[in-house]
This record gives sequence, C-alpha cells and structure tokens, in this order.
Amino acid sequence: MREDICTIPINELFEPKKGCPICRMVDMLEGRLAEYITGAAMMEPDVRIETNRLGFCERHFAQIHDVGSRLSIALILESHLKEVEERAFAEEAAPKRKLFGSHGGGEEEHGTCFICENLERNRDHLVEILLNLWTKEEEFRRLFGEQEYFCLPHAKLLIRAAAARLPKKTAAPFCEEVRRLSLSYLQTVESDVTHFCRMFDYRNKDGDWGNSKDAIERAIAYLTGRLYTPAANGEEKA
Repeated sequence: MREDICTIPINELFEPKKGCPICRMVDMLEGRLAEYITGAAMMEPDVRIETNRLGFCERHFAQIHDVGSRLSIALILESHLKEVEERAFAEEAAPKRKLFGSHGGGEEEHGTCFICENLERNRDHLVEILLNLWTKEEEFRRLFGEQEYFCLPHAKLLIRAAAARLPKKTAAPFCEEVRRLSLSYLQTVESDVTHFCRMFDYRNKDGDWGNSKDAIERAIAYLTGRLYTPAANGEEKA
C-alpha cells in the first residue's frame, strides 16, 4: 500500500478544536482506505491476496459498499467468496476444524478485516508522530491543550502509547493533559444527560433544554469513539 494514502498532517486534525481529534483521524483513515480499496488498488495482486484472506467486517463492508461502484464491490467479492468456499467447505478441511471456521455470524477467520488491520497500523504510526510533536514542539502542545476533548477509548489509547513510548518524565505531563481534557468533557456530557432526563419531569414542561437535546448522542460518541453526527441527533424526539 502506498504510504501517501494514509499520510495525514497531524496539525490539521487538531486545528478544528471540536470533538475528539483522534476520532477525526480514524474517520479520515477509514475513508481513505475504503476509497483506496475500491479504486485501482482492488486490481493489484498483493492487495487482492490480502482482501481475499481477510475480507471485511460488517462496518467496513457497509463503508466500501457506500463509496465504491457496484462493479468494484462485485469484483472484490468474487475472489473473496471463492476463497471462503475453499477454506470453509474443502473436504479435507472438515475433519480438522468446524465446517464454517469463523466465517459464520459475519466474523472473519482472523478476527479482523483488511481495513481494520491497515487502520490500526496507520493509526498507531500517526499516534507515534503525535507523541513526537508534543515532545518537541511547544506550539503543538498549546494546540493539543486547546482541544474540546478526547473520547474515552482514544484517551486510553494515548495514555497507553505514551507510557510505552515516552520517558516517564515526559509521559506524566502528557497523560495528565489527556486526562484533564477527557474528564472535563465527561463531566460536561454527564451533566447534560442528567439535565435531559430532568426535562421529562412535568414540573419542567416549559423549561430550557440548554445543551441537553443532543446529550445522548454526545455521550455515546464519547464512550465509543465514533464521531458524533448532528444529522442523526434525534432532536425531534426530545
């Protein structure tokens, strides 16, 4: 895979100062990988070998279906289905393992998929660049500290990465900053969820919803590490 497919300037991900920047990183990587695999790359032999072997998880099957042409998806599926048939239904394979291997229930034999595997590798590489920038560039440290928040999964990811890759003296202030931003937002969204619940009390019939109408979606985004989508915030139901 060409390296420039997943090259993302870290500073650009932090400039919006809205939401979790690592969520933006993951979203951008997923988009680029989906476009890559449904483009000319699907005809590259080494890429096709990997997509045949790994397949795609449910989420990423849906994503490539959305971004690729129907012919692109069909060509990918044609060779992948053939490999699934050979693995799952070969006579000699039946006595050695379950007939369907791990392919039943939508799970791939390797417990991953082409996009998941490449996403994780490229994400970890970008996190390493992020740590290097934070260590060496004061301007980036300022930008880092101005973020709205880090979601819970990505706060944990950054703290683990810092503990593994940075000297203890450097890791400590980095982790403290991550915790500060993540905890501050957690407390904010927690308060908004509580306010949302209270607004269903008859005594608050004509009260001010404040920032609570999308509290459910923001809380889920914080807990899961998936970008919050305003178009799906269910505001009408409040």
